[in-house]
Amino acid sequence: MTVVQGTQRLPIDELRKLFLFEGLTDEQLTWLSERGWVTDLPAGSTGGIVEGAPAEIFVVLLDGTIALSRKVGQDEVETVRTNQVGVYGGAMQVYIREETQQTYTATMRVVTDARLFVMRGEDFAEAVRTWFPMAMHLLEGLFLGMRNNQQVVGQRQQLLALGALTAGLTHELNNPAAAAVRATSALRERVGGTRHKLAMLAHGQIDKRLLSLLVDVQEEAVLGAQTAPKLTALEESEREDEITDWLEDHEVPRSWELAPIFVQAGTTTEFLDKICEGSPGDLLESALRWLAYTLEAELLMAEITDSVDRISTLVAAAKQYSHMDRAPFERADIHLGLKSTLIMLGSKLDGIEVVKDFDRDLPPVPVYAAELNQVWTNLIDNAIQAMDGEGTLTIRTSLENERVRVEIGDTGPGVADAIKHRIFEPFFTTKPVGQGTGLGLDISYRIVVGRHGGDLTVESVPGDTRFIVRLPLTERPSV
Repeated sequence: MTVVQGTQRLPIDELRKLFLFEGLTDEQLTWLSERGWVTDLPAGSTGGIVEGAPAEIFVVLLDGTIALSRKVGQDEVETVRTNQVGVYGGAMQVYIREETQQTYTATMRVVTDARLFVMRGEDFAEAVRTWFPMAMHLLEGLFLGMRNNQQVVGQRQQLLALGALTAGLTHELNNPAAAAVRATSALRERVGGTRHKLAMLAHGQIDKRLLSLLVDVQEEAVLGAQTAPKLTALEESEREDEITDWLEDHEVPRSWELAPIFVQAGTTTEFLDKICEGSPGDLLESALRWLAYTLEAELLMAEITDSVDRISTLVAAAKQYSHMDRAPFERADIHLGLKSTLIMLGSKLDGIEVVKDFDRDLPPVPVYAAELNQVWTNLIDNAIQAMDGEGTLTIRTSLENERVRVEIGDTGPGVADAIKHRIFEPFFTTKPVGQGTGLGLDISYRIVVGRHGGDLTVESVPGDTRFIVRLPLTERPSV
């Protein structure tokens, strides 16, 4: 139902009771009364104020209850519901001169039968521009300036975040890549040594008894290397000393070369005793070195496999983080984005304990996954900076009243009560000049609240700060 111009006028005494007009002169109130009109709207109507439609009318509530909502994906998210006389909506910014026609930023719905004072947008704009010229310049400067600044700084914020993530990802990729290169180089040497031993075998330079022994034990040794338990530094040192002593007792030269290989492969002195028992004394060193070649080659191949798997995991995490192969709006497992963000920020987590308390029974959540990952990045990065390289980062998920609750907590100094209410404001930052744009939390708030119809709050005391994101599980039908 679209509001059409009516003939019922609102007396200036009634206009003066509205807080928006209480400071106007009788002449100005008369001007408004002549150009505006009163209309009654039934419950369920919109009065033509629909998000995205051309902004043509300005309305003030006289009686009844109205609600404002915004569309988020397929959802219609209610942002305001009020029955306060004098609240206004519609074409609220038409007095600002812009090249393109302005549109309504929200949809108005009449909850109970309502009575409105209505003006055409151009009449409202003329009144503001004519009666308040200085205020107009200030408002235009504030509105357009802040919007332009936010666009420029927002782009810079995204570039800085992208640069930081790229540097972190490059650092993370470099480690396994370098390890794979080193292992490949060492493996080439070991394969070369094996070829030498095969040449000796071909020329009959290796005793058949030794060959028989190696065939019997090498598979058992390789299997043991694949299932060897992870040792602590102390256990590893003690085991290396034990094997070194064994080798020296059996007069094996250069024992320091063989001991670390046997320790890493999980070889025990009991296993070495078995080789010693089945090997003639003059062949023991050759048997041990052949076995060391085999084990080291196996360990190097395992290292290469682990390095390549690590690279694949990082690439998969980057792909998951960016959602470059996914639809922008989807139902997704919230934990995938959290885990990929932690991987992307892995280089910053040195010295920080990460605790993940995930509710694995949570259903998929309707989200803009790539945008939501920006939220996780901002919140986790802020927590890391707050702890200054030492502390505990806790990420907890749970179900709360048909919404998914995600807590990102840190053990930093906390957010002071005096500024807690301001931390989601654009350009507000507690970081030193040059270290923060003040848009990270603002962007996060707009993504969670504006795009997803959720909620973002903070609870903080020294040593326990929690940013809490709540996301709805339901998709509202489009209207």
